Amino acid sequence: MNKNYLNLILVAILILTGCKNNTNEVVVYSTVDQVFSEPILKDFERQTGIVVKAVYDTEETKSTGVMNRLIAEKDNPICDVFWSGDPIRNGVLQSKGITTPYQSKQTSLIPDLFKDKDNHWIGFSARARVMIYNLKLISPDSLPRSIFDFTQPRFKGNFSLANPLFGTTTFHIATIFEKLGDTEAEKWMNDLRTNGVVVATSNGDVKKRVMNGELAFGLTDTDDAFEAKKESDDVDYIFLDQQEDAIGSLIMPNALSLIKNSPHSENGKKFINYMLSQEVEAKLAISCAQMPLIKGTVVPNHVPSLDNIKPMQVDYKKTSEKLETIQPWLKAWTEK
Repeated sequence: MNKNYLNLILVAILILTGCKNNTNEVVVYSTVDQVFSEPILKDFERQTGIVVKAVYDTEETKSTGVMNRLIAEKDNPICDVFWSGDPIRNGVLQSKGITTPYQSKQTSLIPDLFKDKDNHWIGFSARARVMIYNLKLISPDSLPRSIFDFTQPRFKGNFSLANPLFGTTTFHIATIFEKLGDTEAEKWMNDLRTNGVVVATSNGDVKKRVMNGELAFGLTDTDDAFEAKKESDDVDYIFLDQQEDAIGSLIMPNALSLIKNSPHSENGKKFINYMLSQEVEAKLAISCAQMPLIKGTVVPNHVPSLDNIKPMQVDYKKTSEKLETIQPWLKAWTEK
């Protein structure tokens, strides 16, 4: 084989390698329901010409499946951007060295309360934890007003929450453990068991059980609550713990993280910049009633304003750590 032929082979290898490294794509792992997230990804493709390769969680393993995949891929990352429905998983990935800081001018649009101080994750459009209830089974003046009222005997066997090992329920429970301490939080959850709490497979399952009259009320997220109100006149929702001395409702921003040593990091940055925009927040407000974090975003009248909700104060770092430490206890609790 002559020298010229070897040079041609070397050039061909370099060209192919260069093409692979410069592929005009971005890989996004998302825990957000595909019905809401996919249209946003398609719009990004159309506007930028960058092809989005997406991996979605299932409803039953919400937030846990792709997070565990990212952990498994730490030494050989495939994903460029993690789009989570709440920041708690981003915090777990940050603690394991899987995310990398990223800050752009778009980041400044987001209030400090909803982004990591070191820019490992940035929040945008938020949901909240709410209580959905069936008007035929319980009157508005008889409702619990706090999550801690669920242990009252008069509600025995007539309420639900999703499996606490998955999704936003995990985030919610972790914040309660972080707020109350393990002893009090464990007692509260055991009291829920004693009072006949129905553990549903997902937030969507909670919604269905309340809508069909199987249960009077349950904890879910605002997007599920708004969907239920569209589907049934028998369903409504309230924000819990809004009293002056109460802990407030958990507000859950979406969160974006750039993955460390990702294969298409520059496209990942472009994707994050696109997501942190009034355009995207307005679309999510319309499709699933998410509450914008960027001031001045125009939204439908039925979307509540964060200005009118008492939020739970969350230390995301401590809550991420708590989420990991309580997993064995929660698993045992679900198996009782």
